[in-house]
Amino acid sequence: MASVRTTIKESTGDKIFLAAIYTILCIVLIVVLYPLIYILSSSFSSPAAVSSGQVWLWPVDFSIKGYEALLNTPQILTGYANSLFYTSAGTLVSVTLTVMIAYPLSRKTFFGRNALMMLVTFTMLFSGGLIPTYMVVKELGMIDTRWALLIPNAVWVWQVIIARSFFQSSIPEELLEASEMDGCSDLRFIWSVVLPLSKPILAVLVLMYAVGQWNAYFDALIYLKSADKFPLQLILRSIIIQNNSGNTVADVGTQIQRQQLSDLLKFSLIVVATLPVLLIYPFVQRFFVQGMLVGSVKG
Repeated sequence: MASVRTTIKESTGDKIFLAAIYTILCIVLIVVLYPLIYILSSSFSSPAAVSSGQVWLWPVDFSIKGYEALLNTPQILTGYANSLFYTSAGTLVSVTLTVMIAYPLSRKTFFGRNALMMLVTFTMLFSGGLIPTYMVVKELGMIDTRWALLIPNAVWVWQVIIARSFFQSSIPEELLEASEMDGCSDLRFIWSVVLPLSKPILAVLVLMYAVGQWNAYFDALIYLKSADKFPLQLILRSIIIQNNSGNTVADVGTQIQRQQLSDLLKFSLIVVATLPVLLIYPFVQRFFVQGMLVGSVKG
């Protein structure tokens, strides 16, 4: 006897509600997506079209002058290499230290964990300030070194809280007790059990730290002096400043061309600077959502 499939008929109120939800989501999508399309279209338009405001949705007078100007700048490749190093090395250091701090604080058997957690949280409210931090970095001999961009801001308190909540809700005490009965050491337990079960939160930490490291420029601005150590963000900032501060004695035509190129460079720089993050995010998005939801269950 064939089974009869029945469906519940939606009421008029449900249909109106769903239509309103879809309408709101479409509006939100347009609001979020249009600036990205506008920036990308402007970066492939001519300098005159960008300066005159002719670009609305699609590129006008297709041109790659903005990208040519960037590629003709030797410092761009150096900055890209430096930013890749700072992002990869900084993310590795930050994630390692965060896990080393968050996991012990998540164990009930760790003596003094509440007091230590209060001290860690206290740093979210109060800090030494810019000048004392600079003096500490200077006394440690890290001025104009790559370590100045990796160590001072290696651990973010909010990430420690998220990781701690994840470990508390996802790594049961019984699993630790069973591993101890088998003679497993703490380091072996973290490496063989905790980390394989913590892929979602690790993806969250990697993405947060990587984006933060990639976009950071203020630490490089105050700690670095050698141009060959500058990250991409600092070099892009310098390019924009140089194009905005043109020669005052140049003729009007030259000044107009310089201003048009400067306007075009801003959009090209945004695309160049955000491209690595846009390429990485789709691969960790699934783990990112799962880790954020699990890590926010308990405080």
